[in-house]
Amino acid sequence: MDPLRSYLGRLLLEEITPVVMVLTTPLAEAACRKSGLSFVDMLSPFSLFRKIDVPVRTASDQPYRLQMFKIRMVYASDVRKEDCEAVDERIKPIVSEANENALLDLLSEPPQLEDVLSKHEAELCPLWIKKFNRELMQTLSFSEHETFDHPVACLLVVSSKDKEPVSKFVDLFNTNQLPSLLNEGIMDPQILKHYLVLHDQQDGPQEIAVNILAEMKSTLGLNDCKLLCINSSTEANGIGAENSLLPYKAHGFHNQEAACSLNTDDLNEVKDFMQDLASNHIIPYMEQKIRVLNQQVATTRKGFRNQIKNLWWRKRDDVPEATNGPMYTFTSIESQIRVLGDYAFMLRDYELALSNYRLLSTDYKLDKAWKRFAGVQEMSGLCYFMLDQSRKDAEYCMDSAFSTYLRIGSSGKRNATRCGLWWAEMLKTRGQYKDASSVYFRTSNEEPPLHSGVLVEQAACCYLLSKPPMLRKYGFHLILAGNSYYISDQKQHAVRAYRNALFVYKQHPWSYINDHIHFNVGRWYGVLGIFDVAIKHLLEVIGCSHQSVTTQSMFLNDFFHFVQSMGKKFDVYKLQLPIFNMSSLRVIYEDHRTYASNTDVNVSESIWQELEEEMIPSSSVVRTNWLEKSPDLRKHKDSCVCVVGEAVKVIIEVRNPLQIPVTVSCISLICQLSTSLDASNAEDGVLIIDAGEDIADIANTKPTISAFENDENSFTASKLDIVLGGSETKSSDVIEIVEG
Repeated sequence: MDPLRSYLGRLLLEEITPVVMVLTTPLAEAACRKSGLSFVDMLSPFSLFRKIDVPVRTASDQPYRLQMFKIRMVYASDVRKEDCEAVDERIKPIVSEANENALLDLLSEPPQLEDVLSKHEAELCPLWIKKFNRELMQTLSFSEHETFDHPVACLLVVSSKDKEPVSKFVDLFNTNQLPSLLNEGIMDPQILKHYLVLHDQQDGPQEIAVNILAEMKSTLGLNDCKLLCINSSTEANGIGAENSLLPYKAHGFHNQEAACSLNTDDLNEVKDFMQDLASNHIIPYMEQKIRVLNQQVATTRKGFRNQIKNLWWRKRDDVPEATNGPMYTFTSIESQIRVLGDYAFMLRDYELALSNYRLLSTDYKLDKAWKRFAGVQEMSGLCYFMLDQSRKDAEYCMDSAFSTYLRIGSSGKRNATRCGLWWAEMLKTRGQYKDASSVYFRTSNEEPPLHSGVLVEQAACCYLLSKPPMLRKYGFHLILAGNSYYISDQKQHAVRAYRNALFVYKQHPWSYINDHIHFNVGRWYGVLGIFDVAIKHLLEVIGCSHQSVTTQSMFLNDFFHFVQSMGKKFDVYKLQLPIFNMSSLRVIYEDHRTYASNTDVNVSESIWQELEEEMIPSSSVVRTNWLEKSPDLRKHKDSCVCVVGEAVKVIIEVRNPLQIPVTVSCISLICQLSTSLDASNAEDGVLIIDAGEDIADIANTKPTISAFENDENSFTASKLDIVLGGSETKSSDVIEIVEG
């Protein structure tokens, strides 16, 4: 696959892009607020150019054309490294929103193996996970050891209503307004400046702004000053604005009321301004900067003589120690090389970028500037990927960067996470899903539980996408992800992860794993208030004879709690407590009246057959007179004959699978009286008790009444109460009396 067409390729094109720092006056912001937008919000939807088609020439004489380009518009107050805790709080709503949306899916049946294997990667890894990954990467913006977040240009914006607009431009770009990273010497303050006068059409005629623009051009430069007019809509309350915004839906304008003051002409003017800023100012400035820096680096660092000189100098001079290695100002040759590499990367000249990153890696390694060394190794790996060159070198660079970030300590953990995310996407693009799973899992170890859960779930999906699918690893990692979600109070995600792993363990006799999954899924469903599904899952663990007494008591207590929480009468089927041994079922017909004992029931049928032949002749015997019995009953040789008022005793073995005592009340026989010739093929009523029926089938059958009646006959059943000790087995009998 062409790296530029892969997900990682598109991600790099949209994330590692030039930054334009924005400084505005309060009146300029007020004009934008009439449309419910800030100035940056108004421009940002037009900052991605998919068909810009601009010729570029960097260090080589061979030009090439950029087809896609993006610039990031950032307020000067936001050009700073954010606090990790504040960043994590910004990421949490992404997971929480998906957590609420997952509730509807939890009411459906759990997925089956065939359904899961037929899903594509996009279905297994939903959009919210990709959005989470991007936000996690962006938490490292404006780091001191990287320069692709350093502003390339500064856009200064003044309203036409401001007094002395030209003086306002000078006041905006002073040291008090600039970010601390520029004042501390980490970022280069000598950047491209672009001046914009913003005119609100609702405040007066455009001629005022035109005069201000002429004054700006004479003072600040002819090509660096622009005029932008907004709020041209004359529709009351935004009526008709929806139609004017239709061509811009893809750019993020979805709210009619939020953009009611902007009409189509305004948006076209904003689009043209951004196009001009990118193609006529930002890109040419970066080209020129690359050529100048490349010449300086070639003079001072490239060549055999300069390399020997550099190694000798670094060995003789003492390098000051710091937490993250030596401090490099923007004027140092190392910082200049890093700027050269990052600018080349953003303009798609990956060969030039890679050569400078490799040059820097040696310097940083000798200086023991490990965070900077890891940074250039990380970018080298991405260059190898975008060039579609040596996979081995790309993976070596990413592994080196990842390991180095971790060795630094806490200050490098989030950098290791970003490196791991890029590395995993690189492996997935090449179909190496098993290796990508390992990277996701290694990355998850450095993150808090919520982030870890999302990363481990991605590892599980990669195991499923491997060839052949690694189902057990898929299920195991889903369980780990679900546990992390639960710790982070994301219960819907926890249930979703656990129930998606059910089919993996369903066909395997892994009792403890099955108990763990069903119990936790049932418990979490109960916490969410879905008691019927909770009871269904807890029924799977009620008869767990292999668990400890404490665990069995916990299972029973939760089961009874959720049954009571239903707040109404609730019939529970498939309850394996106690266990009825259906193969032990025996039926006795008032044997004490014939002086028989219970043991006679177990006598082989062949012994009784000769005696029965005398009373009921076989079908081959021809009746000689009317007193002889019809041979039709021979078709029911397994049936017995009883009379009205006779008591029928059913004996069955009952076992308690638990180690704790169980009291069972009101055990009653369920039977069926059939007078249908089709059902019994007999003229008389026949009581049918099928002892060979599977207990699971009986348990799933919903009983209606305990006494079945027809027109002339009914049954009266006794009810039995028993107490079973831990792991005890008893033979219990239930009496059924046939009444006329």
